[in-house]
Amino acid sequence: MILKMTNKSEGFYSYMGKFFGSRIVQTETKDRIYDDNNKVWYVYVDKNSKVYSFVSVVNQVIKNVYSTNNSYLADVLFAVKKDIVVQTSIVTKIYEEVYLNCGFKINNLDNYKHFIMIRGDEE
Repeated sequence: MILKMTNKSEGFYSYMGKFFGSRIVQTETKDRIYDDNNKVWYVYVDKNSKVYSFVSVVNQVIKNVYSTNNSYLADVLFAVKKDIVVQTSIVTKIYEEVYLNCGFKINNLDNYKHFIMIRGDEE
């Protein structure tokens, strides 16, 4: 199931708290995850409330991406694309194949080793 939440949503920190400041997540993604007030979170949760994937969005721009399972990440990205037209976003590169499989357009960034630029529409 995919939950759509903000940091004000009931239970948000029980799902997401362990990811904020996580060295494991930062090492894997090369990105830091913050619980900013303006983010909307799409979170893939199983029946036991275990989080497998999440994407945060601000004003139609994807800010954070993390996943332990690429098929769950694809489900989350499709949910994001169903809700909004994703504008140009700079995201962690490790999920590049998933972005492509979900129909995102990709541009490599010369000055960034671990990040790429994606967009969800034809600009």
